Amino acid sequence: MAKPTGFLEFRRSKHPYRPVAERLTDWRQVMDSYAPEELNKQAARCMDCGIPFCHQGCPLGNLIPDWNDLVYRERWQDAIERLHATNNFPEFTGTLCPAPCEGSCVLGINDLAVTIKSVELAIIDRAFAEGWVQPQPPAVETGKRIAVVGSGPAGLAAAQQLRRAGHKVTVYERDDRIGGLMRYGIPEFKMEKRVLDRRLAQMTAEGVEFRPGVNVGVDITGKELRRKFDAVLLTGGATEGRDLKVEGRELNGVHYAMEYLTQQNRRCEGDAISASAEITAKDKYVVVIGGGDTGADCLGTAHRQGAKHVYNLEIMPRPPEMRASDNPWPEWPRIYRVASAHEEGGERLYAVNTKRFVGNDEGTVRALELVEVDVSVGPTGLKIHDKPETRHEIPCDLALLALGFVGPEKPGLLAELGVELTARGNVKCDDNWMTSVSGVFTAGDMQRGQSLIVWAIAEGRSAARAVDKFLMGSSDLPASLP
Repeated sequence: MAKPTGFLEFRRSKHPYRPVAERLTDWRQVMDSYAPEELNKQAARCMDCGIPFCHQGCPLGNLIPDWNDLVYRERWQDAIERLHATNNFPEFTGTLCPAPCEGSCVLGINDLAVTIKSVELAIIDRAFAEGWVQPQPPAVETGKRIAVVGSGPAGLAAAQQLRRAGHKVTVYERDDRIGGLMRYGIPEFKMEKRVLDRRLAQMTAEGVEFRPGVNVGVDITGKELRRKFDAVLLTGGATEGRDLKVEGRELNGVHYAMEYLTQQNRRCEGDAISASAEITAKDKYVVVIGGGDTGADCLGTAHRQGAKHVYNLEIMPRPPEMRASDNPWPEWPRIYRVASAHEEGGERLYAVNTKRFVGNDEGTVRALELVEVDVSVGPTGLKIHDKPETRHEIPCDLALLALGFVGPEKPGLLAELGVELTARGNVKCDDNWMTSVSGVFTAGDMQRGQSLIVWAIAEGRSAARAVDKFLMGSSDLPASLP
């Protein structure tokens, strides 16, 4: 146990962030670092519970009490070894994960949870700074060849595990750079791409082959892939965006969030954007429809581009400040949250529904017509009722649909391979992560549906074990999930 009385002596402190006035002037990461003495106190709050529910909350099964204790004792190299034992990329989860582990922290029953995510990030940052993160090429080559389609967190985790098991691994990515949504969906201010690039450099040194700019199903057929490789792992994500089919959807200035975020990330990479294709919030009234993480990413991006005013709409009512009676520990706390982007400005509107986009004579959006709603829970689920007398307009020069994703794209590779789909349109797999096509496996959002980065990494690791066992008859690779 880090310090037996630590949870009594020290209060949880919020992770440090750069000042708002400073960070709005650039695209650098908004998160700062704890002072060493403060981080030591935060690690000391871990109670080393007899039954650590943080394990239950983390799909990766991270050994959280172990590395909290090691950080408190300043045994940093032991801490990163314990962290890497269950998580290939703690720098991704420590930055981007919403930390379901903290929602399950036993201290959270009657106090604020341990700052698990912050300690995790401090460990991996220290490890990179000290040079402890080195390539781990396999000692023995198996001669087996595996294709991983998609380079998001699930694909990268699986690729690294399979390469370390001695297989030849080729990762295909249709975009011009590796990383999936971590590259083009996550804003630079949320995670600088150098964080991704340093991990890709390690994987390249381990022998993973990356093939960006190859659209599998178009540039190379699924049939070719199956002929060239001993196994194929599909980790292409759930990239089909959820649309909002209301009047005026076709107007200029109405875009999916991913169109907008991808373009800004390309700017940050140094790519030129043509004036005719540019999507910018500069000097505009911006409306972000959707109150989740993607909506917050759009909000922060619009601030940095110089928006006149930003509205962030959510159809659900504002959550409570503390857990409601029907949301007990250790469930994920459904409470009001303030992301870094919300601290930077904008107006959050709850319990409103978009009825139509209003255009001007040039065919460009100029306003949104909204209506307030009542939300209730019935025997068949949520029921949303408009309040007709509350219809009103808000100005809008740019509307961004941040409504999530409905599943993987079906045309192309999936249709060609003929893999069976679930009732929800995701790729179906058995208990061994294999699709209905022998030798073709799947993991991450492509089979699970839109989810968290920590689930993607956990599924990638587990699918890697299944692929290894399929090829070799047994596997020494760990599995995060059954």
